[in-house]
Amino acid sequence: MSAKSQRLGRIEGEMQRVLSTLVAREVRDPRVGNITVTAVNVAPDMSTARIFFVPFASKHPPEEVAAGLNRASGFLRGAIGRALSLRHAPKLEFVFDQQIEHADKLTRLIDGAVKSDHHDDPQKTDETPE
Repeated sequence: MSAKSQRLGRIEGEMQRVLSTLVAREVRDPRVGNITVTAVNVAPDMSTARIFFVPFASKHPPEEVAAGLNRASGFLRGAIGRALSLRHAPKLEFVFDQQIEHADKLTRLIDGAVKSDHHDDPQKTDETPE
């Protein structure tokens, strides 16, 4: 891992930590509510940062939460620049993280397949024939 990619990794981790705190304490938009920042990807030239989030216990759909976060992105960008002592803070782009939903869907499909397999052949055991 090069020194430049190590630096980006540290910045991404710190941005995730700072953003989680800022959104919880400072963002007053009622659409946002409680979110979890799941990942931060910063472009190699530090011009943009893609922030992946998951809302929890929210009354608003993820699209509205993203709109609220994007509305607050200017404030958040300045606060991140100050907190991390960055000369140029990256432009923030908030993206709903769908990986958790995809993992849940796959788990349900696998569980359903296993249940249907057991229902189809109740005599079958887990032993393999030799």
